[in-house]
This record gives sequence, structure tokens and C-alpha cells, in this order.
Amino acid sequence: MWTVPTHLKPANDTEFGHYLAGLIDSDGHFSSKQQLVIVFNSLDVSLAYYVKERIGYGTIRKVKDKNAILLIISVRKGLEKVINLINGKIRTENKLNQITKNILNHVNYTEFSKTISLKLNLDRNLENHWLAGFTDAVSEGSGSFQIKLINRSNKTEVLLNFQIVAQKQNNLLILIKDLLGGNIAYKKSRDSYLYDSSSFGSAKRVIKYFDKYHLLSSKHVDYLKWRKVYLRMSQ
Repeated sequence: MWTVPTHLKPANDTEFGHYLAGLIDSDGHFSSKQQLVIVFNSLDVSLAYYVKERIGYGTIRKVKDKNAILLIISVRKGLEKVINLINGKIRTENKLNQITKNILNHVNYTEFSKTISLKLNLDRNLENHWLAGFTDAVSEGSGSFQIKLINRSNKTEVLLNFQIVAQKQNNLLILIKDLLGGNIAYKKSRDSYLYDSSSFGSAKRVIKYFDKYHLLSSKHVDYLKWRKVYLRMSQ
């Protein structure tokens, strides 16, 4: 665990499909204009271009007056490739409904809709790249690695927090909790759920996951710093 793992991208379409499904589940949208729009932080423009290159289609645009960029896929062959990649890997029912309503029901996709049977991923096993993609997404529903210093009785305590916030439903967070440990809380003021882990045991499980399924955004740097603190504390 001491050695920093070589930073690797998904090796094949199956791995990339899980990663892409995680991105879309967190911060993607299939619009009524027959487009897939994925939001990225401006710091992660290289990730947006990587996703575009892997899919082979798309346009990247800067969002005016916001620290964000968009990857927009509107070409029919591009959308068909995305749907094939994430079919059986996407985990949110509303995204699956968007595909059916806004893409497959359109006249341009009549033939394609006859050849594909959309499936939601109901497998509780998260041993794949899905959580890495979900965490990499830019939205407030995505993950963050926090190092907190708390002073208690003249003693400084270090807490290593991994958080995923602002989920309207808790079903995905339950899967994450089953994998990593931690807690789920409901925030009434925001009508949303929060996942949080801060125990040493949970931190070890977080590291075990992200050492195997790598983050591809700028959050990877945050993770490595977080990981380094854990390793120092565990000596």
C-alpha cells in the first residue's frame, strides 16, 4: 500500500462503460434535443477530451461565467455507442428513462431501438470502475476527500473524510456504504442524502478501492494527498 499505484485508465470497453455510467449517473443528462450532456470542472478539461476520444464523438464547450465545461454528444452514432457502452451498467432509473423517452422514442433511432434491450444495473457489487466515474463527476453529488483537524482537550485529532452529498435517493449511497463502510444521513434543509466516512477502517477500504479503480479527474491529486496522510497515521 505504501507504493503509489501506476495511474491507469480503463483498459477496455467494459471497464470504460462502468466508468462512463458512473459519470452519467452523477452528472450526465440525455436531453429532449437528442443530446448527451456531461458536466466537468474546468480543471478537468483533459478528462473531457479523454472521454470524447474514447467515445469517438462529441463537442466540448466552456460554460459562460462558470467554472465548468460541457461534453455534448449529439451525433446519432455517438449516442448509440454511449448507450451500448453503459447498457446494463447505468444505475439510476431516471437516466434510463431519459434514454428511452428522449433518444429511443425519436424517429431517428427507430432501427436502433429495435436492436437494444435497455437494462439497469441491479447488481449490488461495486467492484468495477463505476464508483470512480461517479466520484470524478463535478456536481455537488460527487465525491470529495477531506482532511480535517479537530482540537479536543489540547489534542489535535485528524479525520479523513470521504463524502458524497446531495443525492435525492439513498439507494446508491447504500451500495457505497456496503462497500466502504461509513454513514448515510438525511439533510432536511436540502431534501437530500449525504454519505460520509471518517473512520480509520473506512479509510482503508476507500484506499483499497481507489488504488484499484483510479480517479481520472483532478480529484486524483486530492486522493493521493488524503492517502498519504492515512499511510503516515498508520505507521
